[in-house]
Amino acid sequence: MAPEVQGLPSGPPIRAAIGVVTPFDMELDAELWRWLPGDVDLLMTRTPFLDDVVTVEFAREVAETSVVTDGVRRVTAGRADVVLYACTSGSFVRGRAGQEDLVRAMTDVGAREAVTSSGAIVEALSVLGITRVSTATPYTPSLSLLLESFLHEYGVTVTGSAELGLDGRIWEVPYAQTAELIRRANTPAAEVVVVSCTNLPTYDLIAPLEAELGKPIITANQAIVWAGLRRLAKFANGEGQTLLRTTANREQSGPGPTERYPLLPLAAGRVGESAVTPPVLSGP
Repeated sequence: MAPEVQGLPSGPPIRAAIGVVTPFDMELDAELWRWLPGDVDLLMTRTPFLDDVVTVEFAREVAETSVVTDGVRRVTAGRADVVLYACTSGSFVRGRAGQEDLVRAMTDVGAREAVTSSGAIVEALSVLGITRVSTATPYTPSLSLLLESFLHEYGVTVTGSAELGLDGRIWEVPYAQTAELIRRANTPAAEVVVVSCTNLPTYDLIAPLEAELGKPIITANQAIVWAGLRRLAKFANGEGQTLLRTTANREQSGPGPTERYPLLPLAAGRVGESAVTPPVLSGP
């Protein structure tokens, strides 16, 4: 330990860090930071540029194993050992098996814990005990259908959906348009509205729309930061957001946030319904 110099503060303080691998076109780094407590950093890296629009093939290319693992190696060269792959379409485009293979590949190259955006959404649904959702996406219909198929593989029923049909510049969608998208997606049977895409701004919409619709809203960026922080035994910021409030209250009074799925509340299931099957979790 370095000696303390009289009149100077000790430090700098040791800070926790989460590594984040994003597609090259990610524009919402600042939104991710809004969920962070003050003592955690995000160490960001991006995948190589692709001259393409957001399609099914694009999602496959930005999630190629070698592309993602190169990013994992970069962010784990320093403090980060929990690593997020912050691309929702890239992590659901190959289905459940593809998502879980990606998590394993990330841990094989140095991440102690690895989480994808799609896996984090399933984890959030599992913790809340949710099996019926509606989905709101900015994608084209073909990509949106793959999200529904992915959720179905985890025992989640999609009761309604809406999409914007965009294939680029998703970060420019105004809050008013996203709010209307979420309203259109919502159905009476849905217990939660899932909002996909890490390039779709949502932070300031979650609490007011939850109050308006009377149900939780889980967004891709909210879920992945929440899931990464719970692997550090830390809690996300987000006043009035149901996922964050409910899980923080539960975990402060019970098993800690780093406990594995045997200690996490899974969907008990209703008559004739399947419980949510949790995604693969990395680590020992």
